[in-house]
Amino acid sequence: MDRTPTPRLASTACTASGGTAVATLTIRNLDDATKAQLRLQAARHGRSMEEEVRTILRDAVSGGSTSTASTRGLGSRIHDHFAHLGGVELAVPERTSLPQPAGFGGGEAAT
Repeated sequence: MDRTPTPRLASTACTASGGTAVATLTIRNLDDATKAQLRLQAARHGRSMEEEVRTILRDAVSGGSTSTASTRGLGSRIHDHFAHLGGVELAVPERTSLPQPAGFGGGEAAT
């Protein structure tokens, strides 16, 4: 007989300070590897584990990862994706001349 524990989900309703009912979920028998991966993923996204789980659940029931895409710009998401690789510090060269205004064709400027 298999004695592997079955994951169970407990749910209770609480009232937030604004009077809105919110749910509280307890997940039992979550293996350590999954919890560790969740912790790392939350850290990569700059969120707590609790907020990461809320985001995952919200995306799962809405049919896609819309919450991250709608709250974070493309540049930020690209940065987050590659941040674990580290960065490169480049030396900024000294300016040898002042910037010049762009020229748009011959002649004097209109007044």
